[in-house]
Amino acid sequence: MAYVIGDACVACGACADACPVSAISEGEGKYVIDADACLDCGSCEAQCPMSAISEG
Repeated sequence: MAYVIGDACVACGACADACPVSAISEGEGKYVIDADACLDCGSCEAQCPMSAISEG
């Protein structure tokens, strides 16, 4: 199951930089993860300073 970014996201971009397949992009007010491209590796979750990312 793909990871999701919650409302605690402050759009810092740390997760996008950590994603090995570029599945994360800037949305409206927060970043979003393309579930079809997500590898479920958890790299983004480990880099999020706000703990806004979790398994969906």
